[in-house]
Amino acid sequence: MAATLFKVKKQVMGAIKIENWIPYKLITVDGLLQCHWLNTYGNRFTEPFFDETILKCRSAHARNYTFPSVSNLEMVKAWAQDLNEVEPAAFIFHISRCGSTLVSQLLATSIENIVLSEVPFFDDILRLPFKEPYFKETEINNLLTTAFKYYSQAITSPTASLGKKEKHLFIKADSWHIFFYKQLRQLYPKVPFILIYRRPDEVFKSHSKMPGMQAVPGMLEPQLFGFKAEEIGHNPGIYLANVLTSYLSKYLEIAASDNNCLFLNYNEGPMQMIKKVAAFSSIRLSMEDLQNMEKRSHYHSKKPGEHFSEEALTDAPSYLNEAMELYDILDEKRIAMQ
Repeated sequence: MAATLFKVKKQVMGAIKIENWIPYKLITVDGLLQCHWLNTYGNRFTEPFFDETILKCRSAHARNYTFPSVSNLEMVKAWAQDLNEVEPAAFIFHISRCGSTLVSQLLATSIENIVLSEVPFFDDILRLPFKEPYFKETEINNLLTTAFKYYSQAITSPTASLGKKEKHLFIKADSWHIFFYKQLRQLYPKVPFILIYRRPDEVFKSHSKMPGMQAVPGMLEPQLFGFKAEEIGHNPGIYLANVLTSYLSKYLEIAASDNNCLFLNYNEGPMQMIKKVAAFSSIRLSMEDLQNMEKRSHYHSKKPGEHFSEEALTDAPSYLNEAMELYDILDEKRIAMQ
C-alpha cells in the first residue's frame, strides 16, 4: 500500500511545481501514517482560519484531479529539499476569543505579509506524539520546520509580475499551542512571540455560546493542559475555567523568563495592538496599510462582511475566580513592562 501511495504522489509532484502544493492532513489508515496534499494554485491565504482555505483548495483540487494526492511521511521531508528556509516574523499565541483572529486579518491586508492562521497540519504534527508515541521531539521539530517551508513558499503573489511579493511570515498558533512554547522557543530563539489575552469572563461567555475544541472536555488530550484524564470531569463550565487558568498560568510563567515576548490585552483595541505587533516584529506599516487595517478593524474578525458589536457581560461563575486573579496579575505585569 505504501508503495502505491508513493507512486501516485510521485506522479502528481512530477507534473506540477512543488511550491504550489501543501501537505494539509495526517491520518492513520490500516496502521500506516498518510500525508494528504492539496494544490493551492498560487492563491494567497487570506481566510480567517486555515480550515476555510483548505475547503477552497479542496474544491479546486477536486475539479482538476480524479485521484487522491497522498504520500507517506518521509516524502514530506524529501520534497522540501529544494525549498528555502523562512524564519517567521513572529508567532502569535492567544487564549482564544481575544482578538487574535482580527489581528491576523489586519496583517493579511498587506500584500507583504503571509499569515498562516491556525493551520491544521501544524497541529497534526505538534500533537502527533499523543497519537503515535514513538515519535521523538527531534523528529517532530524536523517535520514542523519542513511544513513551514511548504506553507511559506506555496503562495505566489497576484502582483508578483510587478515585483511585489510577501516578505513577512506570521504564524498564528492554535490557542493550546502555548503549551508547546518551550519546543517552539528552542526552534526559534530569536523570533518575537506575541501573546494575546482577554478577561476570562469574557472569553468564558463567548465559548458558552459557541464552544471551541479546547472548551469541550475530551476533544483535546487533557495532558496538554496539565490535566489527568480522570480529572477532566463532565461539567463544561468548570472544565473551561480550568483551561483558562492553565493558559494564564503559562502566560505568567513565560512573562517571568522571556524578554522576547509581547503581551497584548484585547481591551487595547485592534489598531493599537497591530501597531505594537508591527513595531515588535520590526516590520514597517505604510500609510496605505494603516488605512486598510483601520477600515477592516470595524468588521467582524470571522465574518468580514459584518460590523462587529460587543454584548453586555453578565456575572461570572465563582469557578472563574482563580482565572480572574491570574488575569489581574498578568495585566499588571504587562502594564509595568510598557
